[in-house]
Amino acid sequence: MSLYISSPALLSSYRLNPLLFSRQRHRFTSHFSPLKPRFFAVAASEKDVLPKTFDFSSEERIYNWWESQGYFKPNFERGSDPFVIPMPPPNVTGSLHMGHAMFVTLEDIMVRYHRMKGRPTLWLPGTDHAGIATQLVVERMLASEGIKRVELSRDEFTKRVWEWKDKYGGTITNQIKRLGASCDWTRERFTLDEQLSRAVIEAFVRLHEKGLIYQGSYMVNWSPSLQTAVSDLEVEYSEEAGTLYYIKYRVAGGSRDDFLTVATTRPETLFGDVAIAVNPKVKTNLFSLTDDRYSKYIGMMAIVPMTYGRHVPIISDRYVDKEFGTGVLKISPGHDHNDYLLARKLGLPILNVMNKDGTLNEVAGLFCGLDRFEARKKLWSDLEETGLGVKKEPHTLRVPRSQRGGEVIEPLVSKQWFVTMEPLAEKALRAVEKGELTILPERFEKIYNHWLSNIKDWCISRQLWWGHRIPVWYIVGKDCEEEYIVAKSADEALEKAQKKYGRDVEIYQDPDVLDTWFSSALWPFSTLGWPDVSADDLKKFYPTTMLETGHDILFFWVARMVMMGIEFTGTVPFSYVYLHGLIRDAQGRKMSKTLGNVIDPLDTIKEFGTDALRFTLALGTAGQDLNLSTERLTSNKAFTNKLWNAGKFILQNLPSQTDASSWETILAYKFDNEEFVLAAPLPECWVVSKLHLLIDTVTTSYDKFFFGDVGRETYDFFWSDFADWYIEAKELWQALPKRKEALIISSWPQTSLPRHLNLIKRFENLQALTRAIRNARAEYSVEPVKRISASIVANEEVLQYISKEKEVLALLSRLDLQNVHFTESPPGDANASVHLVASEGLEAYLPLADMVDLSAEVQRLSKRLSKMQSEYDGLVARLNSPNFVEKAPEDIVRGVREKAAEAEEKINLTKNRLDFLKSTVLVT
Repeated sequence: MSLYISSPALLSSYRLNPLLFSRQRHRFTSHFSPLKPRFFAVAASEKDVLPKTFDFSSEERIYNWWESQGYFKPNFERGSDPFVIPMPPPNVTGSLHMGHAMFVTLEDIMVRYHRMKGRPTLWLPGTDHAGIATQLVVERMLASEGIKRVELSRDEFTKRVWEWKDKYGGTITNQIKRLGASCDWTRERFTLDEQLSRAVIEAFVRLHEKGLIYQGSYMVNWSPSLQTAVSDLEVEYSEEAGTLYYIKYRVAGGSRDDFLTVATTRPETLFGDVAIAVNPKVKTNLFSLTDDRYSKYIGMMAIVPMTYGRHVPIISDRYVDKEFGTGVLKISPGHDHNDYLLARKLGLPILNVMNKDGTLNEVAGLFCGLDRFEARKKLWSDLEETGLGVKKEPHTLRVPRSQRGGEVIEPLVSKQWFVTMEPLAEKALRAVEKGELTILPERFEKIYNHWLSNIKDWCISRQLWWGHRIPVWYIVGKDCEEEYIVAKSADEALEKAQKKYGRDVEIYQDPDVLDTWFSSALWPFSTLGWPDVSADDLKKFYPTTMLETGHDILFFWVARMVMMGIEFTGTVPFSYVYLHGLIRDAQGRKMSKTLGNVIDPLDTIKEFGTDALRFTLALGTAGQDLNLSTERLTSNKAFTNKLWNAGKFILQNLPSQTDASSWETILAYKFDNEEFVLAAPLPECWVVSKLHLLIDTVTTSYDKFFFGDVGRETYDFFWSDFADWYIEAKELWQALPKRKEALIISSWPQTSLPRHLNLIKRFENLQALTRAIRNARAEYSVEPVKRISASIVANEEVLQYISKEKEVLALLSRLDLQNVHFTESPPGDANASVHLVASEGLEAYLPLADMVDLSAEVQRLSKRLSKMQSEYDGLVARLNSPNFVEKAPEDIVRGVREKAAEAEEKINLTKNRLDFLKSTVLVT
């Protein structure tokens, strides 16, 4: 799980022989001398001394060495079935955040595991050109120089963007390397690379030839400042304080009392009204009735305010929410997604009142040219002045804002290019139904199926200069909606145009670019050489094995890759999709600059190290959000340091490299052989058996993608079993003598190795006995250095193996080795001893006189009991006072009662202890 001090290293290093650490190893071989500290550095020099704690500044040096040796490249020498993950390409403008840290951690775990299992592994990295984000960054840079984008030609602007990319575009890549991503960087891709651009054009042309790409005017999310359509993913909704405006719409031909009042949050859109709608029914508990408030006006006409008497029909539709506002809805299909769908259903016209820069157009009459928000203020003022503005009241709005620029997004009907998605979605749905694609966790299948079953056509055009130019050319002098040419290049387009329109024809290319998600949808196969089906990488590594990413882009990216992969290659592009959740702060809040709770991965690495960060992230559960806290990071930093110290302990106790005889003996041990395991002393047999069980358990967890379980299982074994019990008290892997290769390309341990559950149970009895003695020492505050006597009582079978571990028991429990006795019946001084029950049939008696000065302890406890009794009497007196019980707040009285009950319990325990000590003093 860890990166540089790795648990797979722990699982593999057992082959160096755990017997080295047993105080009883003299029973097993005569080749070992008493423990002497020895140190080995990377150069295997005994003069070098490893640091006291793990210095994680060495992580970069180790990573660079691994990369220079080519360890991240797929190696077909050990296997032929490749494991392939295409990295979710981060934006080239981006800087590292915890989402990147999460996907790097999880994908690296998968890659390293399968690399160790002997499979050729390819983790293919790359970056996305991020059309809107990158153009915005460069526009801001130009603005700081006093230059506007429109003052440059398209070629001049894109040249400046490429210059920016060459200078700053590698930042995110270098930061991902700092996270330890073992990608094959020799295959790094960029979505605007020549090869990937060729794939994008090929995909567009093929889809158009099949009739799946078309041009039309539809409702889109429009960014007025960026002057482009944006995807749903790039729109973020926030709850904001706003206003609900109530406006009178007079009924044409009626009296002054005939009007309908409309409640709206955007009065400036009334210039685009094409109808007024009411709900035809009003529900009661028993049946539905016609809504008498407005039924008499249905079929008549209403006059749109401030439009010089423009009439619109008053219609009825169940879509209208009777509970919102007044129950009357203005229909502005040019500026509201829901109104747009209703208008298309009912055949109403679409009226646009807004320019693409967010100002009102000529349809708005006297308000033409005003900014949308400025127009709102002036319009309301005029409505109030004419008596048509009824009232306004505070209202919480769900405001759509651009993820990039933060401005309010405008729903706008615009001419765009679209992909017909339904036939593509049907194949993607069947892929999951037939088991060709597995989504993890399984619950996300429902979301996947829901989205694809209710899919809308995809707007793929963007009004930008940075990106993949749409491969469409128009004919000068012809209607661009009727006459256009789709081609793979300008030369091909011109050739086609000349054949159809003559040699003198002039053409020009569509100015728009494709949505960034269009190129990203081709990522798993365009990065491997498609559309060249003979490309070596495409034949070797496609389809890929795993796609890992955040669950929030299951539809926007994952589903689109599935659809495009099936469409263009005939194959699902990956077998598995693994989805991770969001990383939140310690209180479970989403990280945001507004809250000031954003945790920078690079700062975290500087303080805690990469291993601690990655191990913390790995302990999460698939698909669920993870709360990241300093406490967790601190704990896991301690764990990595514990690994380091364990490795140091190994090194300090190894024979000299010049001691050939000892090394021959060590290397002769074969713990994959049952006879060797059985012949080992109990502690060694126990730890090896536990390790072999762990290997099987974590291998199963890895294969099920339960990485959090892998981390917890490994943590528990290392900390509780290996460190706390076995050795008591990694750049290290490179420091270990006799290693055969680097950790990152070492082999995964075998499974189903020998283990002996009966011997594990025996050692667990020894552990239980040790814990009981330790707890008793702590309870009686026995000084750590003091050795005490003990009588161990059990049946003959238990005594036989427990007595063989006398030295281990004495060491771990700090017993006087000469005064540890094993017997089948209680000792004669049992009444003057502390009696412990470790497990069924295993007990211990510790002479109390060995543990405390009995007379002094009696005096100490007597004083303590007197003080406790005084405090208890005071609490009881308060509770017996009617004045206190009746007048004090209920929670205060309850608190005093709880304190009194707790004090009484302590008094009883202390009295029992004191009676026991007094009786012991009399016996002695």
